[in-house]
Amino acid sequence: MNGDIDGEDEEYVKIYVTDNTETEHDLTVDKESGEIAYHTQDGYPDDPTERTLAESERVHQARKFAQYCVFTERGYDTVPPTIHPERLNAVRVSIATLSEDRLDDYFGDFYRQLRSHHHDTDRVIDVPADATDADSVLYRKNVYLGLDPVETELREGAQELAARHGFDFSDRSISERSLDTVSGEELDSWTAFSQDLGELAVETDADLSEGLQIDSVSSLYTAYLDDRGEEHVTDADEPFEREPDALLELPMMDPGSLEAFRDYLNHNLSCQIRDCFVRMGLEPPEPFRILGYGRFEAAEQYRHLEMYPNYIDPEEERAFAYG
Repeated sequence: MNGDIDGEDEEYVKIYVTDNTETEHDLTVDKESGEIAYHTQDGYPDDPTERTLAESERVHQARKFAQYCVFTERGYDTVPPTIHPERLNAVRVSIATLSEDRLDDYFGDFYRQLRSHHHDTDRVIDVPADATDADSVLYRKNVYLGLDPVETELREGAQELAARHGFDFSDRSISERSLDTVSGEELDSWTAFSQDLGELAVETDADLSEGLQIDSVSSLYTAYLDDRGEEHVTDADEPFEREPDALLELPMMDPGSLEAFRDYLNHNLSCQIRDCFVRMGLEPPEPFRILGYGRFEAAEQYRHLEMYPNYIDPEEERAFAYG
């Protein structure tokens, strides 16, 4: 895959992408939403219904690559969060550094639900009554990142801004408070502080990655197939009105110990990062050239498209043959 940014205006970035079959794509990416506003190409049918599955995947690869190229070269937030390799890696690293108590706080329900299929453990949620069987159920949890400015190179500036807005970062209990206990005035102060901090980060071109941490998670929910093969997704309680930074989805499996479950989440997110690059038509970076289960959607593509090795199969010999 190769991308050549041809220019931009206040709203859009124009980019030419040459895919792995040497087909050229002409795309326009919305700088604010990341949506593809325009896309033509000269190698596949214009009508999506007339394309083969492999041709459709090539078109989707070009679109994902264009979004990622605009992000990496121009810095615009154009990649959807749950297929954003950098965000997924921040989630992976954050989970790896959680204390055991915080790991249980965020993911204990997920862990116990999986154990309930193999051990004498109460279930957190019921298996949907219309599911074909327990094997057809994927358990899901959305993960949201937050930023601790004290852990970034903006520490001093953040502390000055906090003082200006009337709160003290030395009081670490503030991150544990429920929104129900926060007054409207306090919320307005936090909103103003966040805006000022964002402006400071842009002005100084600061690296904020060190301050990323797990901020919250959704409740546990499911995706499953019924007897007619139709997919259903149950409702989840979400902590924020924004897209999550990662989606964890796991089939019925024995998670072992809580620490073993942490290790598996690390592996699953590493596989998701691999999926992001593979489905942009790119070879993943060396640490993510691994085999195993990442996202269900990607796994289905690997099973059905000859253009891909089956990256979920630990015995797949075609994967990373030249890596």
